[in-house]
Amino acid sequence: MVITGIWYALALTVVGALTGYLTKTAWLGIPFYILAIFCLWFFRDPNRVIADGPVAVSPADGKVVSITKDPDGRTRLGIFLNVFDVHVNRTPIAGKITRRTYKPGKFLVASNDAAGTENEQNTFVVEGEGTTIEFSQIAGLIARRIVWYKDTGDTVERGERVGLIKFGSRVDVLFNADWKLSVTLGDRVSAGSSVIAKRVK
Repeated sequence: MVITGIWYALALTVVGALTGYLTKTAWLGIPFYILAIFCLWFFRDPNRVIADGPVAVSPADGKVVSITKDPDGRTRLGIFLNVFDVHVNRTPIAGKITRRTYKPGKFLVASNDAAGTENEQNTFVVEGEGTTIEFSQIAGLIARRIVWYKDTGDTVERGERVGLIKFGSRVDVLFNADWKLSVTLGDRVSAGSSVIAKRVK
């Protein structure tokens, strides 16, 4: 479990207890206790069996909602996370983070294609295994807090945790020509364990 969930749950529990105490009506605290339980569940962080071989794994749990080409000819894969998905993000490949950049932006609905370029986002570029992959944590309409654990210069293993996005969001991955997608629109993927692309060169 992500520590953030524990802090939220503790705060909501305290508010619930104070509400019941100050109003002398214990049941008024129940909605806060329910929200505390939800936060513990929402910020879950299950272990995953990481796929092996010349592959890229999904950086997020969610649904593939977009497959497009960017102006440089790279394939952009968009994964939408709803509030029921695990929100911990992982790196698609092993290697060294050669760049991490944060860009302020809009808060469009994350399932919208325009969110991939216009929304607030944090982008990683990972070089390793003879290739380079770029992927971005993208804020959404509700999710307005991006958290990252890794930074420029860090070395990561495939499927390693690199951060999270709070309360619904999107993660986009950019692939060069040396990758072939293994997923299609509408597929559900799991961070670390689902193969989303394979090396072809």
